[in-house]
Amino acid sequence: MKAYQELEARHRRLSALGNAAGILNWDQATIMPSGSAPARAELVAELDVLAHEMTTSSEMADLLAEVQSDGTNLSEWQHANVREMNHMFKHATAITADLVKRSALAESDAEMTWREARKNNDFKSLAPKLDVIFEIKREEAAVKAEAFGVSPYEALLDQFDPGRMEHSVDVLFDDLADFLPGFLQQVLDQQAGNPDLLIPPGPHAEEDQFKLGKRVMEVIGFPFERGRLDVSHHPFSGGADGDRRITTRYDKDDFTKSLMAVIHETGHALYQDGLPDEWRGQPVGNHRGMTIHESQSLLLEMQAARTDEFIRCLSPIVREELKGSGPAWEEDNLIKIYRKVERGLIRVDADEVTYPLHVLLRYRLEKAILSGDIKTMDLSGAWNDMMEQLIGIRPPDDADGVMQDVHWPAGIFGYFPTYSLGALTAAQLFQSAKKADPGILPALGEGDFSPLFAWLNPNIREKGCLHSPDELIEKATGEPLSTDAFKTHVKARYLAS
Repeated sequence: MKAYQELEARHRRLSALGNAAGILNWDQATIMPSGSAPARAELVAELDVLAHEMTTSSEMADLLAEVQSDGTNLSEWQHANVREMNHMFKHATAITADLVKRSALAESDAEMTWREARKNNDFKSLAPKLDVIFEIKREEAAVKAEAFGVSPYEALLDQFDPGRMEHSVDVLFDDLADFLPGFLQQVLDQQAGNPDLLIPPGPHAEEDQFKLGKRVMEVIGFPFERGRLDVSHHPFSGGADGDRRITTRYDKDDFTKSLMAVIHETGHALYQDGLPDEWRGQPVGNHRGMTIHESQSLLLEMQAARTDEFIRCLSPIVREELKGSGPAWEEDNLIKIYRKVERGLIRVDADEVTYPLHVLLRYRLEKAILSGDIKTMDLSGAWNDMMEQLIGIRPPDDADGVMQDVHWPAGIFGYFPTYSLGALTAAQLFQSAKKADPGILPALGEGDFSPLFAWLNPNIREKGCLHSPDELIEKATGEPLSTDAFKTHVKARYLAS
């Protein structure tokens, strides 16, 4: 056990470095002065290199070999912990410290450029930075593909959804691509016959929207004693273990976007907060990949928070915090607002019917980027063409087109599929939770999420990385991941009335 205990100690230190980087990244995205970006990039890069060197050290390799050669005395959780340690080791040793540092510096540079480029609708200024990122990602994908014996795209996808194969993604996404366009048209035709929505008149002050978001977070159960809500260019959940930081962004004319973004990020934060305390700082105590992570945010935002029950509980809170009155602010109208389906440009604002099509676009494009089949300067036109083909709308500019997401400037490749895989998982989990406890929906009507969380805690959150993502889904729901629950859900929600 001595070798295993030494591995745990080393990973506690690695976890501490990761937590420090998490707070630095939160600071950079929220309150750091823009002029501090170069110095911050150097600092984060050095932390990344230090973590890489610790992970890939010869001592780490020897300890892993010793434990794996004779792990007979390890518990189930300890065996899983060693498995996750080895997975981290393989990813880290596939790339050099030089590549780690080049990646960190290029990503910081590109992300800071993206902020100004998107604001100014200036893709030309961003393109050279993306060229650097794309080349680094091709290099990383190539060496990891060889090390893992998978395709280059799978090598990057594995970092976000361990063990996921392109073929399994393609099967699920092709099914959605066959189903959604026709279903979308059905929904649009039905909603066209409904009375016009009443839009709650603005402007809605940021301060009021902040108070509303914070109050809804309190209803859901966000632990403000060890977390906070801030503003950033792109909503996210981050921070560190025991210190959850989430962000949103505000539209003075439409409070509904920010509110659902807050609920979405709260789902992420509560998943992190619910991971097993006894394994904090160890790989087996980490989140189980981004398909599961996204399922936890989308389960709150799309499944629970858009039920009739919860919106009826939510509407008086909205009226009180935003000082609204009249028909536009009533619960029935708010339900219609959150059920509105339309061909929109922005992924983070998309309804749950069109959202998977936004993800499919990015999935196809980033595979083409990785393979070199598309040049950076052609990306804008390819994006617009595919948006028109899949969703039936063409972006008027690059700010709301190819530059709307931070992922590629931040060097994040292989993440996008997990959004829709997460949506499928969320539908399947919520379906199983409601079947296990019929009291979940009535409780949501009272603003009580505890019955839902009483099911999620033992089935998802407390499992950490004990099982693979697909095993976790099947153990929780009794079925492998499929599109069935999602299709059943959207049909019931959007065509039943």
